[in-house]
Amino acid sequence: MSIDLRQARERMVVEQLEARGITDRRVLEAMRAVARHRFIPAELEDHAYDDGPLPIGDGQTISQPYMVALTCEVAALAGGERVLEIGTGTGYEAAVLGRLAAEVYSIECVAHLYDRACVILRSVGAENVNLRLGDGSMGWPEAAPFDAIVVAAAAPGIPKTLLDQLKPDGRLVIPIGEEDLQTLVRIRRFSGHWREEYFGECRYVKMTGKHGFVE
Repeated sequence: MSIDLRQARERMVVEQLEARGITDRRVLEAMRAVARHRFIPAELEDHAYDDGPLPIGDGQTISQPYMVALTCEVAALAGGERVLEIGTGTGYEAAVLGRLAAEVYSIECVAHLYDRACVILRSVGAENVNLRLGDGSMGWPEAAPFDAIVVAAAAPGIPKTLLDQLKPDGRLVIPIGEEDLQTLVRIRRFSGHWREEYFGECRYVKMTGKHGFVE
């Protein structure tokens, strides 16, 4: 028996996001508006609003709804920003970001997922999301600088390449740590110096590419 996906999405917002302390009203409304079930394999539709990541193929996952909301809240978007996302997957977080920022650039390294994201994002009308197939750890230098860069993959350290693509008051939100456990970190400048702020433990698939984990 199929579940009511709209009701499931509302429960997700109330029970998984608000109950855990997500307070940014714009983030909550974006999470209410974006249909997560559009971004996962059809056979997993009844689990679309479960409290956890889901497989999307090629060893990749769509992130837990809470982590998407927390990342977006930590990015502190007011609506006029240009944002770079590393790790498009099938485009769910990019679609949420598209409702929070003026323009989103997103990079995916897996060709099959990139193709799916292009189709899904077009079908949901995410016209301000620009996609690229390539090494996300290198960023998107010709589109820089960005107000915020959010990374949906675990990194072994802070990639200087991404810091260099931020505006002076920009922020990088990224999971940093080991392959199996990381900490969500926000890096931004205070008085001309980089400062790290920490937002709890998380688990992401590892970043590949030049500045990712060594295979």
